[in-house]
Amino acid sequence: MDKRIQIDEAEPLAYKAIFGLEDYMKQSGLSKVHYELIKIRASQLNGCAFCIDMHTKEAIKNGESQQRLFLLDAWKTADLFTKEEKLILQITEEVTLIHRNGLTDETYQKAISLFDKHYFSQIIMAIATINVWNRIAISTHKPLWD
Repeated sequence: MDKRIQIDEAEPLAYKAIFGLEDYMKQSGLSKVHYELIKIRASQLNGCAFCIDMHTKEAIKNGESQQRLFLLDAWKTADLFTKEEKLILQITEEVTLIHRNGLTDETYQKAISLFDKHYFSQIIMAIATINVWNRIAISTHKPLWD
């Protein structure tokens, strides 16, 4: 791939602003497992190699099993994910692929019956945050780290 302008170098204040969202997510009540699943699944849907690479490594470092990561793309039929995780993954797909139908009423109703308003809001913010990162990394051909 051709080398492209890297926004973190060209516009560091913009990057810093997005890290503000990351800082918020770190102090939110969203579990690390849920946040990693959101980041990896959204990155898979968006085809962001940089983010998939980074977040799968982070997830493993934080104790996530390789088997669950290998089967994340097939989460609907894999029995390795909890009811809560499956709902979070459904929300992640619907919000990430918003051009299809967006967050459906059915999924929203399930979410508000299972999560309180704060946790639901944190899920949405996590999905929005990783989608921002994906779009930056994909459009700039962010190189993989070793």
